[in-house]
This record gives sequence, C-alpha cells and structure tokens, in this order.
Amino acid sequence: MDFGIGVATSGDSWKLVQRAEELGFTHAWFYDTQMITADCFVAMGAAAMKTARIRLGTGVLVPSNRLAAVTANAFATLNKLAPGRIDFGVGTGFSARRAMGLSAMKLADMEAYIRVVYALLNRETVETTIEGKRRKIRFLNPEIGLIDTGDPVRLHVSAYGPKSQLLVARLNAGWKTFFSDVPGALAQLESVRASWQAAGRAAADLYATAWTCGCVLADGETAGSDRALAQAGPRAAVALHRAADEDMEGWQNTSPLPAGLEAEVRGYVDMARGFEPPDARYLMNHRGHFVFVKPEERRFVSPELIRRFTFTATEQELKQRVESLRAGGYSQLVIGITPGEEHAIEDWARIKRAFD
Repeated sequence: MDFGIGVATSGDSWKLVQRAEELGFTHAWFYDTQMITADCFVAMGAAAMKTARIRLGTGVLVPSNRLAAVTANAFATLNKLAPGRIDFGVGTGFSARRAMGLSAMKLADMEAYIRVVYALLNRETVETTIEGKRRKIRFLNPEIGLIDTGDPVRLHVSAYGPKSQLLVARLNAGWKTFFSDVPGALAQLESVRASWQAAGRAAADLYATAWTCGCVLADGETAGSDRALAQAGPRAAVALHRAADEDMEGWQNTSPLPAGLEAEVRGYVDMARGFEPPDARYLMNHRGHFVFVKPEERRFVSPELIRRFTFTATEQELKQRVESLRAGGYSQLVIGITPGEEHAIEDWARIKRAFD
C-alpha cells in the first residue's frame, strides 16, 4: 500500500514534502483552493526542486480555475523539473468553488477539459472552445526542450456518484475518494469496482486512493483534546460547512449526517444564517475551511463530530483501520496534514512503517 500526504498548499510546502520523502511517503497531493490556500503549481515547482523520489500531484485540480492549455503547460513544465513524478488529480470542485458561492461544475465539462489536457501533452492538435469560439490549439515547439511532454502524467479522478465512477473507468484513470469511516470507504470501493469491471477493465488494474484526516491519539488522550481539535477539527468542520452551504443555496444534500449530530449541525447552520454579508455568506462559512477551526465554530466541532468524520484514534486502532483498507483493496492512503501541525507527519509515519 502506498502512503501519501495531503498538502494545504503554501509557499514553503516543499519543507513538508521533503520531510515526507525522507519518511518514505510515496505521494504528496497539493490542494487547488485558490481562495483558501496558495497556488498549487507554484508550490509543486518548489517541491520538485527539493525532492528526488516522491510523486507530486494536484489534489485535486478544479478545471474551472484555469484554461486547459494553461494546465497542460503547467504539468509539462513540472515534468521538466521532476520527470515521471507528476500526477494529475482532478475533480468537479468542492472547496475551491463553494468558497466563491458556486456548486460543482458539470461532469461533461470536466471530461472535455481532461481530453484537451492530454491531447496537448500527447503533442496533438485539439479543438476546444476559447472565449466562445472553437479553436484548434497545440504546443507549437515542445521538441526544443522547454517542457517535457515525453514522461507520462498519471490521471486520478475524484468520483463519488455513479456517473463520475463510470467516467473513471472510461478514462482508465486512478480513482480518488474522501471518506470518514472504514465501512463507508469499502462500500465506495465496491461501487467503483462495479463500474470499472462493467467497462471491461481488469479488477487488478484499478488504483484506488482513499483520503482522510485525523489525529493519532496518545495513551489516555481523547478526541476532545486541543491537539485533536487542531489536527482533525478542520476536517470535521467541513461537514458543518457543507450543511450551511446547502441551507443557504438550496443545493441537494449529498452527504446526510449520521444520527446523533443534529445539535451540532442545527447550531452551526443557525449561526451561519447570520453571516455577513447576507448576499455572500459563503465567505464566512468557508473561512478556515479544512485548514483551521474558526473561533465561531469551535463549540460545534464536538469530540463526536471529530470521531465520526476523521481518523482520530489510538495508534493501534488506526493500524487496524488501515489494514482493513489495504485488505479491502485500496492502493493508497492519503493523510491530510493541517497547517501549523506539520509535526503530525511523524505520528502518521509510525503507522505507515507498520505496512512497509
């Protein structure tokens, strides 16, 4: 099983990625959330210069953030810095778009975007829409060596629903998912396997990546500790942000909360209805999203919310959970590292070593 880290992108993310490489992590995935974290491609370039083995990927890139030609060029440039170590993780957008009051982009638009990116990386001439008109484009002089279009860039698609899972199979891509608990993760894997095999793909060829976040508890420590709140609280709070988004915008509730957390959710949603400005409450709702627990929401990020939505448990319990994921068929486990809590990578490295 491969082990990766999720990087809340910053100008000096290379320091964390360099340490991850030293500890034997195989992948580093950089968030593409332009209103919340730093630019993923700038940070990946720095990490490429400071590392030699670890794979570097977008985790995940949101196509509406930039033209497909710009993305293809960025990947080809990174490939020049770190040949064969670059991954294209892509999704329809959650954090990056909701922080601007937008819902997910259309799946068909994402598929078209991926097609253009790979056509360019393959040195093909491809037709795409730019400023409302269809245009033929291609890299004009890749042979002079300013970029690297020769080494492969692996595709990984974030997919939760049946249509997006079918797209994973159609594109022969790696599959990425975020999960909260082992049974849910295994159920998701079975679903995508069905789509994969229905497309005629060999079951053994599916590369499945599971993302989570959490805190490795010390003996006697609980999910209510300050450390657990700092390391796992931002991920747990995402559930509250999602509920508030759906309340504000009338979006479909795609992730019903487990029973027993109604007080936390109702309390946060009621508070969020008072966020300013009234016509852009998403700005305050997504402040700190996945990177810190904002003071206003602290009372709603309960130990139970942390337990339900994150991998927060003792080292022994976490090793058992990881073994269940590996036995179930996952290829990679990614641990999101919270800004300011970079030292947590040492805890997760102990768990990783149990599977070396």
